[in-house]
Amino acid sequence: MTFDVIIVGGGLVGASVALALADTGMRIAVLDAQPLAAPAPPDVAPHRFDPRVSAITPASRRFLDSLGAWSGVARRRSCAYTDMQVWEADGTGSIHFAAQDIHCESLGHIVENAVLLAALHECLHAVPAITLLAPVSLEALQRLPVPAPLDADQSRTQLQLADGRQLRARVLVAADGGASRVRELAGFELSEWDYEHQAIVTTVRTRLPHRHTATQRFMDEGVLAFLPLKATDAVTDQHVTSIVWSVVPDKAAALMALGDEDFAHELEQAIEGRFGAIEQVDPRLCVPLRQRHAKQYVQEGIALVGDAAHTIHPLAGQGVNLGFADAAALASQLRQALARDDEIGALQVLRRYQRQRIGHNLGMMWVMEGFKRLYADQALPVRWLRNAGMAGLDRSLLLKSRVMRTAMGMD
Repeated sequence: MTFDVIIVGGGLVGASVALALADTGMRIAVLDAQPLAAPAPPDVAPHRFDPRVSAITPASRRFLDSLGAWSGVARRRSCAYTDMQVWEADGTGSIHFAAQDIHCESLGHIVENAVLLAALHECLHAVPAITLLAPVSLEALQRLPVPAPLDADQSRTQLQLADGRQLRARVLVAADGGASRVRELAGFELSEWDYEHQAIVTTVRTRLPHRHTATQRFMDEGVLAFLPLKATDAVTDQHVTSIVWSVVPDKAAALMALGDEDFAHELEQAIEGRFGAIEQVDPRLCVPLRQRHAKQYVQEGIALVGDAAHTIHPLAGQGVNLGFADAAALASQLRQALARDDEIGALQVLRRYQRQRIGHNLGMMWVMEGFKRLYADQALPVRWLRNAGMAGLDRSLLLKSRVMRTAMGMD
């Protein structure tokens, strides 16, 4: 079985790469270890929420809309947030970001990952030209000799599946997550380090409404974020919130060992009671946090995208947005190569994608690492500088506007 593009990983980023190339006439296959069954809307339960959520920027929303997937998100549910409140527990520094300050309707949307995935898979199943192979297991990867210019196949890699099938591709896209099998088999070098934090994620119901505001509190042992969710279409139903609590491992273990009532009490204290009583807590997940970055995103005939290329701290909710930006950039470069009649798997073509993305992704990673180190240092002068810097930024509408527009993908 020979394809122009094989995408390993049918998650958020992999599905978006396939859809971004769907109208090119190329032979495209998506492989995944899990079934890629067609969702049947409505496929979200009114009172059950995926604990994993993403803060979708306006840039990512436009990309999803261009794929035809945002309408599927809108039919299910998402919550626009118009404001963001950030403050430090140990001091007076705080920042308030408001969409109205830059003349926008919202700063972004908080969307459950399950909702995003359902919308993207709905679109995948609507494109007969995309071959879906799932569930399958990738056993081996073989590099083929670079073909001659007149070779009609132009395949550069061959995949061996556990069921015995062999697949060939001109371009192999690794979208199979942080523990990427393709990245491992192809021998990409990786920089990796532990954040020494774990993220507790869950969904809670609060007595006071979230008022479409994303809230973050920086504390000695980590960062706590309350991200607004939309439970129903009722305007007044603003009491469901997604929680991402990044803490040191000992603290995470202690919090996970608590019953729901005691955990709710700890959470209420940690957010300084800003949402009133925590009335309900869904099951909790605890995820170790590691930062990874491939030293190169491409080889001859192979490209890494999303978490296969980079994973970052969930502090700013930028992980999936970086992945969608990778998908858009790779699809754009492959389209341009087709238009120029270049060989899409050629290293010089794929390097254009790498040049477009690697600097931006590294910059975001070092910003996140800088935040972690800044808030891990508890020396009094550092605390004073943090508070003074936060307060100064809050007073400067020009700087705040620049920060907001950059985070939203508008600049």
